[in-house]
Amino acid sequence: MKKRIHQIELFMQYPNEVQAEWLRKLLSTARNTEWGRQYDFKSITTPDQFKSRLPIHDYESVKGSIDRLRQGEQNILWPSEIKWFAKSSGTTNDKSKFIPVSQEALEECHFKGGKDLLSIYFNTHLETGLFNGKSIAMGGSRQIMEVNNESYIQGDLSAILIQNLPGWIEFMRTPNLTIALMDEWESKIEMMAAATIQHDVTNISGVPSWTLLLFKRILEMTGKSNLLEVWPNFELFIHGGVNFGPYREQFRQILPSAKVNYLETYNASEGFFGIQDRNMAEDMLLMLDYGIYYEFIPVDQIDNPHPVAFGLDQIELNTNYAMVITTNAGLWRYLIGDTIQFTSRYPYRIRISGRTRNFINAFGEELIIDNAEKAMAIACERSHAVVAEYTAGPIYMSGQKKGAHEWLIEFDRPPGDLSFFCAALDTALKSLNSDYEAKRYQNMMLEEPRIRILPALTFYNWLKSKGKLGGQHKVPRLSNDRKYIDEILNLIAPG
Repeated sequence: MKKRIHQIELFMQYPNEVQAEWLRKLLSTARNTEWGRQYDFKSITTPDQFKSRLPIHDYESVKGSIDRLRQGEQNILWPSEIKWFAKSSGTTNDKSKFIPVSQEALEECHFKGGKDLLSIYFNTHLETGLFNGKSIAMGGSRQIMEVNNESYIQGDLSAILIQNLPGWIEFMRTPNLTIALMDEWESKIEMMAAATIQHDVTNISGVPSWTLLLFKRILEMTGKSNLLEVWPNFELFIHGGVNFGPYREQFRQILPSAKVNYLETYNASEGFFGIQDRNMAEDMLLMLDYGIYYEFIPVDQIDNPHPVAFGLDQIELNTNYAMVITTNAGLWRYLIGDTIQFTSRYPYRIRISGRTRNFINAFGEELIIDNAEKAMAIACERSHAVVAEYTAGPIYMSGQKKGAHEWLIEFDRPPGDLSFFCAALDTALKSLNSDYEAKRYQNMMLEEPRIRILPALTFYNWLKSKGKLGGQHKVPRLSNDRKYIDEILNLIAPG
């Protein structure tokens, strides 16, 4: 671990050189694949040639190649055999994406990221007792496909990682694989709670919403008032997938100790991208030697048929970029759908600002997740409320009626005065987004937000109705139409 810290310091010091070298490696390795021959990887010698030769791809444009891989063909996107497919759960749509995972991606990216987060944590917490107890990973499920007498595995990335971990890891984790890889989430939570309360758990990793579900079930089973009465040596929650801000207060209530640490990671089906490398920081170090070459498209160009993508050496701070990746699993100039902002150079640190398609812009307000999360945190602080889950979408103009935003919110602790909470949310959004402020001016286009308090477990039941319980499935925060809003309201409508 100490040796790895030195290597991390090297890519922090020479980021552009490391990225240029990885682009050369990726092109050289894949030069004889179907895509390598199609785009003549052998003749590409510079990043500019790479950009001009290959178009930006989204999932739909590579789906044909991935479907062929899932049917057993090989050497299409990447030369080594692809037998693992991460089922993407970054959306609650009915359709799923299947992201190819190569052996190189497992070893040089995902597992390396896991080891690095421990290296970074141990380097900043010298007195840690993390290895004195057990670890929990809130993993998803996986399924086995048989094609021409060959086994191909698809499922949540977390399940693929758990399935491939070295055998000795079993001595350090709980529960056993049989429970960890269950696909029926309600039974899984029940069995995980029963199994893990018997151990001295020191750390857990997972999406905050599903981790809270496990924590609350454990407290119900044990009758304890907080989790430290069950696991007195608990010290670390490793989280990712959603903004932790709205969940922070709930975790503080369940884990009421300043000795409990929180570490954010940016680990997606497509790759492991970032690790929080400083205590209490709200950004992450961009990991540059994981077999991934990065490009960044300004968000205002995302709908341009030929957007300009910047290299790492061309980025500006505090600007929204859509992230484009080229990976050692055969994704070439792939638009993953996340937006990020750089908070520093040398080293390059980032924070996730939202999704390229997860926003409200029905009236030109361009409200992004970053605005919503910050405004929600401000409204909660001012009204002493605690939000469990929420989603928002537009109320369209109709006749003489003006538009508005409708917010469906589950509270763990509702505000004493809902109108005050609504005003605080509205004011915060105005302060964070000038376009929203302009549309709200004197109610000329947008009226004040409409907030509807939902019964407990509404979002849980909605996700369950869509077969989206557990793993990395999460509630979409913003949507530019009323699909999710109307589905949820219909779910709770009487009769």
